[in-house]
Parts: sequence; structure tokens; C-alpha cells
Amino acid sequence: MTKKEIRKIACVASDTPKAQEGLAVLAERYPLADIADADVLVALGGDGFMLQTIHDNIDSGLPIYGMNRGTIGFLLNQFNPDNLLERLNSAQVHALNPLIMTAFTVEGQQVSALAFNEVALLRYSQQSARIRVSINGRERLDNLICDGIMVATPAGSTAYNLSARGPIIPLGSNVLALTPVSPFRPRRWNGALLPHSATVEFEILDAKRRPVGASADSFEVRNVAHVTIREDHSRPACILFDPNHSLEERIFNEQFVH
Repeated sequence: MTKKEIRKIACVASDTPKAQEGLAVLAERYPLADIADADVLVALGGDGFMLQTIHDNIDSGLPIYGMNRGTIGFLLNQFNPDNLLERLNSAQVHALNPLIMTAFTVEGQQVSALAFNEVALLRYSQQSARIRVSINGRERLDNLICDGIMVATPAGSTAYNLSARGPIIPLGSNVLALTPVSPFRPRRWNGALLPHSATVEFEILDAKRRPVGASADSFEVRNVAHVTIREDHSRPACILFDPNHSLEERIFNEQFVH
């Protein structure tokens, strides 16, 4: 993915005082443009706001440069109002391909959504979920008894996936993580790495008595019966990072945190 010269900056900010303060600083220094007229979109907030900004502007084609006004800021650069145009034009480009989730509910409704971090299934009752897992049309687990299961992208592998003890995946590795949440049976199954071209299917067994919900990042569908997940190459998100602050290096470094 190539990047054209950046001249016009649009900016969005979360509603936190810290993010709004950052927006005011940038507005004083730079002539901010409307999103429709801009060459880049600067997002001020935390990782959750950055992820929402990506979703909200996926069809705009604009590269997005996030600056951290939250806490962890894994998907964000450090906040610095100085020399912003120069930094934007020297930033490295990362193309993130989302997952597309197609879910069918118990009532027969079909719902689709994109996920740049993960698609996750979680039980909605005190009883464990029972899920049949198929990869590329072939059944791999006939009855996974668990609290849930997810498919995570490399960019999302350090988020919910990592907290569920899933593997950290370097960018460019062309694999996805299939990670269970609190698996009970099979007791020794801890997940799998899948080629990024794989199509994953989850069939909820006894879905009415053991309800399960599915989420694509922050978008949630309740009472699902069947969920299909695959990588979508038609709408990549273009994310910008400072040369000394690349997402690839940050994901790699997470493997050595102790």
C-alpha cells in the first residue's frame, strides 16, 4: 500500500479531557480540514477509540495516524504536536486486513461485521458453551466445551487473545490465532495457528439452552447458532506509525515481556 504526500490533516478525538486538550493544541497550530477533504486522519484517544476510528472510516481510504491520549496506546504513536506534517509524511504504512464475521442467530437472522482485532464467541449463561469447530469445511473439534473461542489477527493477538493465553503473532506471518477461552474439554487443547486464508466455522450445539454471543471487535450479536469467519482483503485499513515506533516492532517485543 503506497502513501501519497500529506498536506491536509483532519483530526478526531475521544471525549476524554486529555484527548480534547490535545485536539485544542493541534487546532491552534494547524489548519485542520474536514475528513472529506483531508489526506490523513489523526485520531487522539486510546486503543479503543483508535479501533473505532478505523471502523468508522474504513471506506474513506484515508490513512490513520493515532496519537495516544489514553493508557496503553498499543495501536498509537506518542502524542507530540511538533512538526506533525513532517512526521506524517515520514511515517511507515501498515495495511491491516480485517476479519469478516457472518453470524446466523437462533431466530435465523444473518448479521455481518468486520474485526481488526478478533472475532470472539462467549457463553451467555452459567452453563459452558458447546461448539463444533470446522476449518475449510473439515470438522476439527466435534464438541469443544468452553467459556468461548476466538479468531485473532496478528494486530489483535496482543489484546484479548493474549489475555486468554493465545500466541503473539508477528505482522506479516500470514497466520491467525484460534484460541479457546477456559476450555474444559478437550482438556489438553490450547488452540491452533491457522493460515490467514482459512475459513473458520463455529456451530453452537444446543444453542437455545446454552446461549452464546459473537463479537467482531466491539460489535456484538446475541444468541448465535452458526458463525463463519475469514480474512477480508477488499477493505484494508492503512495505519501510520513513526519510524522508531512501528507496530511490527511492538508486537515482536511483546514476546519478550516477562
